[in-house]
Amino acid sequence: MPLLQPVRIAQTRSLWLQEALVQESEASLPPLHGSVTAEIAIIGGGYTGLWTALRIKELAPETDVVVLEADICGGGASGRNGGLVLGWYAKVKNLIAVCGQEEGVRLARAATDAVDEIGAFCAANGIDAHYHKAGLLNVATTPLHVWDWDARVAELERLGLYGVERVLSPGEAAERGGSARYLGGLFQPDAATVQPALLARGLRRVALERGVRIFEGTPVLELIEAERPRLRTPAGEVIADKVAIATNAWAAGLQELRRAIVVLSSDMIATAPARKRIEKTGWTGGEAITDSRLMVHYHQVTRDGRIAIGRGSGALAWLGQVSDAFNTPGRRSLAVERGLRRFYPTLAPVPITHAWSGAVDRSRTNTLVFGALGGNERIRYGVGYSGTGVAPSLIGGRILASSLLERDDEWSNTRLNRGAAILYPREPVRYFGGLLVREATRIKEESEERGVAAGEVVTAVASLAPARYPRRPVK
Repeated sequence: MPLLQPVRIAQTRSLWLQEALVQESEASLPPLHGSVTAEIAIIGGGYTGLWTALRIKELAPETDVVVLEADICGGGASGRNGGLVLGWYAKVKNLIAVCGQEEGVRLARAATDAVDEIGAFCAANGIDAHYHKAGLLNVATTPLHVWDWDARVAELERLGLYGVERVLSPGEAAERGGSARYLGGLFQPDAATVQPALLARGLRRVALERGVRIFEGTPVLELIEAERPRLRTPAGEVIADKVAIATNAWAAGLQELRRAIVVLSSDMIATAPARKRIEKTGWTGGEAITDSRLMVHYHQVTRDGRIAIGRGSGALAWLGQVSDAFNTPGRRSLAVERGLRRFYPTLAPVPITHAWSGAVDRSRTNTLVFGALGGNERIRYGVGYSGTGVAPSLIGGRILASSLLERDDEWSNTRLNRGAAILYPREPVRYFGGLLVREATRIKEESEERGVAAGEVVTAVASLAPARYPRRPVK
C-alpha cells in the first residue's frame, strides 16, 4: 500500500502564479471532507492531471472524474516552469532509441502538433494564457558549444522531418536573440511561449465546466490497493474504479518509480518590466531562447516586458523526496542572474523582482515513463517530462486517458506506456553519483563559457549525464 510523500507547499509563489491568482475571484476550491466515490480519480492538478481529465471527458463524457490536488491547480511544476511550449524534435533520437524509428518519429510529430493544439484550445475556450507562437532559438553561447548544426538538420531530413529546424548563422542568432554572446545555433518555428500558471488555471476552469470534480488543498497520504483503490486524504477518502498518478517529480517517492526518474530543481528569476531596454538589444520577435548547456538556460520576454529566465539542474533529491530545498532557490538564483547578465550586459541596471524554484523530473532516456503501477492496470502513472513538459503533457494526458478507459489505440500502445526503458542505479549510488556528475557538469560548462575546455576527468564524468541534444562538435 504505497504511502505518497508529503507535498511541501512553496511559501513564495512564482511570478506566474501571483499574476494568475490576482485575476481570480476565488483562489482555491475547498478540500475534500468525507468519503466520495468516482469512476476515475486523478492525483495531481497540474497539466498532466487536467489534460487527462479533459481527455476522458472528451472520449467518455459521462465518466465521473475526481482530481485531488495537494496545493492549488498549477501550484507545482505547471505554475513554475519557463513557459516554453516545445515539441520533441530535439529528442527524436531518444524517442527512436526507446520506441523504434516509426513510432519515435510519430511521437515527435505529435508533440509538435501539441504546440498548435494548446493554442487552439486556449482560443476555443477563452483562456488568455499569453500564447504566442514565434519559434525557438537554440543558441551556442561559447565557441565550445558550436556544433555541426547542418549534420543535425540533415539527420532530421533523413527521417522525413523537413523544415522543423533551420541553421542560424552567428549574425542571425545574435541579431534575433539580442546578444553578441549568441554564436549560432538552430531555429525551430514550431515553438511558442505561454504564461504557464494562466494555462494551468484555465485548464482547471474548463475541467470544472465539463463536470470534473476538483478538490484543492487535498494531499493523498496513502494509496490503498484493493478491488477498488482507495485514496486516503487528511479529512476523507476517495474510492475509485481506477487511479492516475500525475504528480510529476513527487511520484519519485514511490519505491517502484524511484529508479525511473531523478528529481532536480530548476530555478527562475524575472526582471522588472523593461520593454524598451530589451527592444534595444534587438530581441523583438518574441522567440523563446535556450542555450546549449546541459544545465540549460531558458528564457522568454513576458507580455508586460520582463525577461523571465531559468536554469536547470540545481538541487538533487535523496530517495526521490522533494524537500524544502526545491522551493527556495537561494544562492541558485544568483547563478541564474549571472547567466542573464552575461547574455544581456546592457540590462545591468534592470533589477530582479522575482525568484522561485521547483522540482522537475528527468528520466534516464530523456523520454516519458508511463505505465501501470506494480502491473496493476487500475493504477496508472505518468512521469519523465525531463524539463520539456508544457506541450508533451497533452500527449501524457492522452496516454493516461486511453489507458484508464481501456482503449486500444496509438496512445495506450506506445512504448512510452510500458515503464522505464533504462533505470538509474540504486541509492546511494544514484544520489552521490548524481552529485558528482552535476558538479562535473557545472565545472565543465562554466569553463566552456570562459572559452576553456575542461580537463579530461571532468569531461568524462560530465559525459555520464544524458545529453539534452545528441550532437557532434565542428571539427
